[in-house]
This record gives sequence, structure tokens and C-alpha cells, in this order.
Amino acid sequence: MYDRDTGYSAERLRKTEALRALGVDPYPAAAFHPTITVAAVHANADALQGQSLRLAGRLTGRRDMGKVTFADLLDQGSRLQLFLRRPDLSALDAQALDLLDLGDFLGVEGPLFRTRSGEVTLQVTHLSVLAKASEPIPLGKTSEQGVHEALADPGKLARQRHVALAADPATRQRFVQRHRILREIRRYFDEEGFVEVETPILGNAYSGAAARPFRTDVNALDSEMFLRISPECNLKRVLCGGIDKVYEIGRNFRNEGIDATHNPEFTMMEWYEAYSDYLHQMQRFETLVPRLAEAVRGTTRLTFRGRSLDLAAPWRRLPVIDALREEIGLDLLQVEAADMAGVLDRCHPQGRAAVPTAATWGDGVMALFEALIEPKLWEPTFVMDHPLDVSPLTKRHRGQPRLVERFEPMIGGMEIGNAYSELNDPWEQYQRLAGQQAGRDEVYDLDTDFLAAMAHGMPQAGGSGLGIDRIVMLLTEAPSIRDVMLFPLVTAGK
Repeated sequence: MYDRDTGYSAERLRKTEALRALGVDPYPAAAFHPTITVAAVHANADALQGQSLRLAGRLTGRRDMGKVTFADLLDQGSRLQLFLRRPDLSALDAQALDLLDLGDFLGVEGPLFRTRSGEVTLQVTHLSVLAKASEPIPLGKTSEQGVHEALADPGKLARQRHVALAADPATRQRFVQRHRILREIRRYFDEEGFVEVETPILGNAYSGAAARPFRTDVNALDSEMFLRISPECNLKRVLCGGIDKVYEIGRNFRNEGIDATHNPEFTMMEWYEAYSDYLHQMQRFETLVPRLAEAVRGTTRLTFRGRSLDLAAPWRRLPVIDALREEIGLDLLQVEAADMAGVLDRCHPQGRAAVPTAATWGDGVMALFEALIEPKLWEPTFVMDHPLDVSPLTKRHRGQPRLVERFEPMIGGMEIGNAYSELNDPWEQYQRLAGQQAGRDEVYDLDTDFLAAMAHGMPQAGGSGLGIDRIVMLLTEAPSIRDVMLFPLVTAGK
């Protein structure tokens, strides 16, 4: 029976009180201290035969057969069968057993053995109630036909991630792999002499990437502020202060679309390296990403969205202008801004409507590239040498003034990052940012602290951003960004 007012099962609440009446605390304070995990039991089952063990986990299955009960204990994704015979239990434990429900957390003690069918089983001689579940958890029931009656709705599983973690070993393993990926990233950059720092999430300036921010208010300062869209400008200030190799892994926030590769809140890594340029940063990507694949998958070859990929270096270098020249038979460096509308009409599926009315030459170039070239990219590719007017923080290309030294690594049809030879001329940086402001629907204050730091001197540098969620998607073969975020933004019915 389910109580609609409290949201809890009335029958489970009755059992909770019955345990208390027996003198059993359903939520004890004293730690149980298991001596081994279920996974370790299975890995060493033969050596542990006959030994008395202490384990803890969630009760996920129960089969009562008179004086004998078989049960399933789930511990960190691994299951162990329990054998409980009432004559082996104390009178109190036997009474407590009758008051247990699926989802309850237990501590159990007893010797390990194998059943006649060979299943590793713990013969329970003592049980401890560690936490009573007041509401049924939809873990599903196991039969010869498989698991059924489990929660399967993707939206609910995203909102109730604890259910997916408990019920689906693949979901749990994906987040374990995410941890390993982050650990390996930190190991690589620490080996390379980088310093990890933390910069503010809240700021009073809109700077970094070109994206719509989230607004908020700081009551103590009576001031409007923004959640950061990128740590870029603050990390460059650290570079100006003399830490020559710096990185940060943290949350960014962009008030934009939600789809298979976008979430308003996401994890980004950015690193900046003095006396470097974008060519050197390509080498970093070609070293880091295959290393991550080897650490997590044991190989650089994988399958993503049903297609094979090989992350091994070297990766393809694809200049934007060269790719479009081959595709449309036109050198866009010879096209003036005023003529781009005509080029779009002839070459873009949507014509000039593909870009806003106030679009620049670079907006037109990138619209063509995204429509005509990007859909064809699958193997690791550095899309490089972008138009200057869509890259305000990037150094001009040393060989072509209408372009900049920038690349975007593309893998499996996704952009996984962005990298530059960083602009370090303070006056040009001011002019570029001011020009970017003029083209926005909403105008925000320039980041004067960043400009002041650059004016005091910023070394030449290469800088890169890596989308952590997307690289985890790739390495765990997850179809959506929601699958690699523990708690993605999910609204009712989505």
C-alpha cells in the first residue's frame, strides 16, 4: 500500500516501526565495516571457501522456501547469493528477516560455500539491518526470460540516476570509466609540469567563448553577475602572472540548446602553455586522446554510434578554406564580405538564410563548412585555420591575415575541443572584443581585468579546451551526453 500524502509505502513504514519495537534500529549509527566486497569474493571464491566473511549491500532478490530463504545482495554492481536458514539465525535475526524488503541495506556474516549447481553463496549466520528502504526501488525482477518490471524510461532514469546505477552495471561502469579518464588526464598534465588551478564560476564580466550566459544576482553586492561560459580569460591572467603551464577542469554554463551533445551545464578542461602555439597543441591532442583510450579501453580502436574509429596519431589536418575550395570549387579568400550572400545562395542548402542579417564574412564561411564538410568528418581530424572575424581571442595566421591560428578537433562527427595560438597583443585584443560586442544582441561589459593583465604582458602561448563529457561519450560509446552526466538537466516528461 502506497501513501499518496507522504510518498512512502505504508507497509514499509509499518515494518520499520516493527523493527524498532524489536529493539532493532533500522538506521543504526555504528559502522558495520565489511571485510571484503562482493566483487573480491567472486574473484577469490575458491580460496575463500569455508571462511567467515562480512559483507554489506542492498537486498535485491528474495526467495522464501519455508525455513530457508535465498536472497541476492548487490554491492557496487556485483551480486552475491545469500543462504539464510532460520535455525542458523538468532531469534532476533529471524524476526528481522521477516521484516526485510527489497531495497534494504544489510550487513551479513557467515561462511562461504558453493551450492550443488556451483553458485558462490554466503551462508548467513548473522544479519544487521543498515538502512530500511521506505519506498520500493524499481530494480526489476530476474527470471529465465531476463530482467523485467524495471524502470526503463530514459527521462526517469536520468532523474533517478541512483536507480540506473543500482540496476544497470553498464551505467555504473560508465561513471567508473569517467573517473578513470579524469584521473588519466590529470596524470598526463601533471607529468608535463602543468599546475591545476580553480577560477571563479561567478563573474561580473561576460568573456571567453561566444555564448549566451546565465544571469544571477549577488545580493550582498547588489550586483548582476553571470555563471561562466569559459574559464579562458581568468586562466590567461594566471599565465600573465608567471605560471607558464596551467589547467582547470570544471563546470561551464551556457544558456543555449539541449541535444545529444549539448547540456546547459557541462564539464570542460582548458589548458594554457607559454611559449607554445596551435601546432604544438595538435601534438598534445594526438598524445592525450590515444593515451586515454589505451588507459580506459586498452586500444585506440573503438566503435562509436555503430561505426569504427581509430584514435591513433597522426590525425588529419584539414584547413577550412582548402576543404571548401575542393567542395565548391571556389577560393573564399578571394571573396569579399559583400559577396558572401551570393555564395551562400549558390552553395548552402538554406541560402543566405543560413546566417543572420548582420553576419560577417567568417560567419558565412563557417556556415558553409558546417553544412557541407562537417557531416562527412568521422576519423580524428583537426579542422584548422578559421576566419579571423569568428575567433576574437586568437592570433592572426602567420601566412594569411583573414584567418587565425585555430583548430577544432573533430572525432566521430563531434567537435571535442578548441585550440589557438593565443592572441597576446593587448590593443588588438581590446579592438577584437569591442567588435564582438557590437555584433551581439545583448551587450555586456568587457572583461577589463583580463585586458589589464594582458597589458602588463602575456607570453606567447598555445591554449586548448577539451569537452570532458564528449570525450567520455566517445570512450564509453555513449549515444548522448545525458548518459555520461550523473545528473543532466531533465524536465518533467523529457
